[in-house]
Amino acid sequence: MVRRQSAPRLTLEAAAIYEYPEHLRPFLSALPAVPGVYLFHSESDTLPLYIGKSVNIRSRVLSHLRTTDEAAMLRQSKRISWICTAGEIGALLLEARLIKEQQPLFNKRLRRNRQLCALQLTDQTVQVVYARDIDFSHAPNLFGLFANRRAALQTLQSIADEQQLCYGLLGLEPLSRGRACFRSALKRCAGACCGKESPQAHHSRLLEALERVRVICWPWNNAIALQETRADMTQYHIINNWFWLGAVATLDEATTLARMPAGFDHDGYKILCRPVLSGKYDIIELNPESIPASS
Repeated sequence: MVRRQSAPRLTLEAAAIYEYPEHLRPFLSALPAVPGVYLFHSESDTLPLYIGKSVNIRSRVLSHLRTTDEAAMLRQSKRISWICTAGEIGALLLEARLIKEQQPLFNKRLRRNRQLCALQLTDQTVQVVYARDIDFSHAPNLFGLFANRRAALQTLQSIADEQQLCYGLLGLEPLSRGRACFRSALKRCAGACCGKESPQAHHSRLLEALERVRVICWPWNNAIALQETRADMTQYHIINNWFWLGAVATLDEATTLARMPAGFDHDGYKILCRPVLSGKYDIIELNPESIPASS
């Protein structure tokens, strides 16, 4: 039988084989203390070992070099490169794109999820719908973004437990017409299945619980430019339907960006929704002619 090593022992072993990566020292003096993305490269010029982002590239890279848990990555690294951005939003967006495109060895894999789904409420009925079937950037009454159907139903069940909602009315279990559900007898359902609560009240409580994870529809008719600025750099992030087309130094350059692919960009939505709607950034709505069409 193989014994599982304890965490302290693994930590000690990692520290024992860790050596400060002196071979990377020539790259350190040029590291900029600004937002952006950094890449650790092996001898290969094609795929990087690791891609990261920070509001301070220099500080973050130096912290990697002192981290014993990253000894394997540091030993394989032969050089460091970086791309500066105007701020944190640009760094987040660029990092997500580069990881998807290049799939570095030491990064968590980010791939387009064909099972991406949400809960949709229509006529007091809740159902699981998929991003491959409907446009999540414009479909109304969507709640939550889930990796698969099971995750969506688990969230719905948790809400039902918290709010004493009826599993049967939510489609989580069969319900016999005119009969109370089993959870009602256990006082875990408020009784919408047997007339103790109206369907309207049940639906209202469900909607209130889901509201915190509502998927926001794209609120513009066209693409927008979000301006991000620091002392010596300005970038315009060109965004359409929550998809980041790219960053440009001037709005005239927007036409040079690649076409927007079909489908909903989960990562783009997570990164962009809050800052776009926060009112903290200058937003410019663009003419349709100024951006590439969808592919």
